[in-house]
Amino acid sequence: MATPTEENFNDYKGAEKKALELLAAMKATSPKKVDIELALLVAIFELHKGTTPASTVAAIVQGHLKQLVPFYASKGSIN
Repeated sequence: MATPTEENFNDYKGAEKKALELLAAMKATSPKKVDIELALLVAIFELHKGTTPASTVAAIVQGHLKQLVPFYASKGSIN
């Protein structure tokens, strides 16, 4: 039986897999990265709509970025 931490990680990996599938579909819809970036950010705000103030959502996104930037920076250029 998986521990709660393992279950949380598995839930995250399932969500990440779906997000990457969605990204592939979005790339097929629009070649413009800015369209995809904004649409993904809108989805994050919609996820929290009615429960969390927009400024808090922005702080959450910024916090996640602080965690992700070092991970991707260590991998070199993203293409």
